Order: sequence, then C-alpha cells, then structure tokens
Amino acid sequence: MTIRLSMRLIVPFAFAAPALVAVVTGTPVRGQPAPEILRYAGVDREQKLLEGAKKEGQVVIYSAMIVNQALRPLVEGFMKKYPFVKAIYWRADSENLTQKIAAEAQANNVVADLLEGTGIGEFVSDANLALPYVTPMLDAYPPKYSDANGLWTATRLSYYAIAYNTKLVAADKVPRTYEDLLDPQWKGKLAWRIGSASGAPLFLTNLRLAWGEEKARAYFMKLREQKIINFGSGSARTLVDRVIAGEYPIALQIFAHHPLISKGKGAPVNTQLLAPVAVTTATMVVPKGLRHPHAAMLMVDYILSEEGQKKFLDAEYFPARADIPPLAALTSIVPKHTNTPEQFVGPDLLNRYNESSERIYEELFR
Repeated sequence: MTIRLSMRLIVPFAFAAPALVAVVTGTPVRGQPAPEILRYAGVDREQKLLEGAKKEGQVVIYSAMIVNQALRPLVEGFMKKYPFVKAIYWRADSENLTQKIAAEAQANNVVADLLEGTGIGEFVSDANLALPYVTPMLDAYPPKYSDANGLWTATRLSYYAIAYNTKLVAADKVPRTYEDLLDPQWKGKLAWRIGSASGAPLFLTNLRLAWGEEKARAYFMKLREQKIINFGSGSARTLVDRVIAGEYPIALQIFAHHPLISKGKGAPVNTQLLAPVAVTTATMVVPKGLRHPHAAMLMVDYILSEEGQKKFLDAEYFPARADIPPLAALTSIVPKHTNTPEQFVGPDLLNRYNESSERIYEELFR
C-alpha cells in the first residue's frame, strides 16, 4: 500500500521528499514486530500498561492540535495523572506530520509513539506505517469513529462552513446554499485553501458524495466561472484572519468554529453552514517502530477518556466522544443541533476520493 499524496502536498515539504518517495515506491520500512501490548485486552491490561510505562518513562506525540489551546493542556493533564511518564509533543499541520513520520520510518528512526491530526489515520494506514491497537475506551464512541482493523480512532470532529466578513457582506446577501455561491456578485470574491486535503479537495469530495458525480460536475463547471481565489500561504486560521481583515469577503471550506470564536471577540466575521455540511474527524495512529508502546497506549486511553475529551472541549474543539456535548456557544454550527443535513467524510472516503478530487481541482480551478 502507498500514501496517495498529491504533489501539491509533497512539494512544500522538500526536506522529507526523498524519504517519502522511498516509502511510496515500496522500499520496506524496517522495525521490530508489533508489541503485543497494543492488542492486549485482558482484565489486567491497565496494570500491564502502568508497569510497562513506568519502565519506559516517556511518550512522544506528534499532533496538529494548537499548542497553547489544546495540545499543551492535554499533555499536562496526562502527566498529572501519570507523573512517571514524561510526555513530549511536536506540533505541525497534518501534512507536515505525514511527511515527518514517512521520513522517520524510511530512516528506521521513528521518534513518535503516537500521531494525531486530520488526515493522519488514512494516509499513514494506507502507507502501511500504522500498527493496529485496541482500547476499551471505544465503547463510548460510534462505530464509524474507529477503523474496523484497529488502525485509527477518532479524537475530535471538524465541521466545515463558509466564513464571511460582516462589513463586506450584508446579512440579507449571505450565501445560504451552495447554489448561492454562483451569484455573479461573488465572482472573484471567494477564496479557499489549497495544499491541504481538508481545503478545496474536501469541498469537491463532499458534493460528489452528496450529489453524485453528474450533478456535482455540472455544479463545478458553473463554480469555476466564479474565479475562486486559491489561498496557499497559510493555515485555515490564516484564511479566516484574511477575511476578518477584509482581504476576502468570503472564504469557503473553513473550520466552522474559527470565525465564530473570533466573532465572540468582536471581529467582523461570522459562520454560515451550507447543507450538506462536510464533517471529518481528526484521527490517532500508533506508528510502526514506536519505542514506548505501553506509554503510548496509556496516552491513547487518556485522549479517548472522558477526562481527555473534556480537554478538547475546554479548547473549543468538538470531542468525538458521544457522551460529551459541544460547548453551548458552538452548538449553532453543529449540524445535528441545527437540523442541518451533514455528510460524514470518514477517513476511508477522504483517502479514496482525495486524489480524484485533486484532479478535478487541477482541471477546473487551478
């Protein structure tokens, strides 16, 4: 199996390209056999994890979570509960994380014990770099939020919408459907992210899944006439900041909570859901070649536990755990709370459609 990453995702991270190419072309990834503890489900599992983690003394997590907002509080909470384990983190966007673990695996020098981010589960699993694991914490999660083969589990949800500048877009002119985006008044005034699977490609994938290829293609042919601005110079948060600054009146396919949080701080921005709302999950993977398997599984359990998931809640993220509702201030962008149709694009669908959606983007919107 291979990582199906487009060249637009590979080129910006040239430092990892040689290693990634070696993985893609089939060079075997060396490493020890999968530790049995990853799949152990006996009644003494927790005791075994604690004993092993005390000997290992460390765990390393690579994550796409914002450091001060979520990653650091999560790690600190873990170390408070397990003071005998030093938790080390490295933060980067999901695409960078994928590149880094591919490079480490090819060099037979895997540093990470755990990977977490949007797109991580599908890409790393598809590259045959992930190890299967089990955890009793999944009893509190819908089945669709974990891989049938145990290669990934969902950690947090993402809802996508449009962001608009409230000074530039009148309330009665805000697009409320995908068809509204075709209004001539928005020609040259729409922007979306490129260089990320959760940007323009996900916008296309969502409608292909919801509408079917023929209807979606007809819509894309009309949408191309709007001359969408391809934004590739920063993160999803950066694009929202550009909307707030008035550089772009409307941004497509952004994380729905970002403008809502900024609005709460007085910024001239708001969110509008378009049905169906694309929904994805950040996923958690245990990589082949990890050095601290017992501590890694303690971290897996903690992140999926009620305590760990509430750390996401405190960070204004959306926990994947079914028994933890979103913050009251953010319920207006959760489809099931607003009776807005949604399209769940699980890791398997995201991976399966990403390459073909990239081709559609290149053909029509590049």
